[in-house]
Amino acid sequence: MATYRAGGRTKPRATGPRPRWRQLLTGLYRRPTRTFDLVRDHQLWLPAVSVSLLYGVLAVLGFGSTHDEVFKSTFTVALWSLAGSAVAFTLAGLMLGTVTFALARQLGGDGPLASTVGLAILIGWTTDVPRLLLALFLPSGNSVVQAVGWASWLCCGYLLSAMVRRVHDLPWGKAVGAASLQLLALLVLIKLPTLG
Repeated sequence: MATYRAGGRTKPRATGPRPRWRQLLTGLYRRPTRTFDLVRDHQLWLPAVSVSLLYGVLAVLGFGSTHDEVFKSTFTVALWSLAGSAVAFTLAGLMLGTVTFALARQLGGDGPLASTVGLAILIGWTTDVPRLLLALFLPSGNSVVQAVGWASWLCCGYLLSAMVRRVHDLPWGKAVGAASLQLLALLVLIKLPTLG
């Protein structure tokens, strides 16, 4: 039986049907390795874009300054703010996921674009949801919010690296390297401005 190697001629067999949304989202955290193998050859555009849009809306409400501005503004302004944030985070997720894919390919990976970008988006946004939910009720400077924020970023780093490792068949060192730019971008653009 031939063994798959990144960039080699022998590719892995199809891993089965695409999981449903609930299986996909829970599988990212309960059985990440199995989930990454299962969705390697599937497109995840619909769940990725949907999660990005929802995260964008939640981000406006979960960030201290924008939260106050939205609730103090008129309905039309608030609606445009929410819609603009949803679109902006969707585009940001697509760009960051594409960068992760490009870096993985540069380092010798052979995973497909669709699953890499889709999984990178899902991991990047869903790992930050617990912090945003807490930030709806607690100030961003609260120690609990900050602890959850840093823990979620570390979780994101592990899952992103594990995803690149499984989807692109790369060793841990190269997988971490491919995920590092997205992790740094999330840290600089989202974590540090809100956590301090």
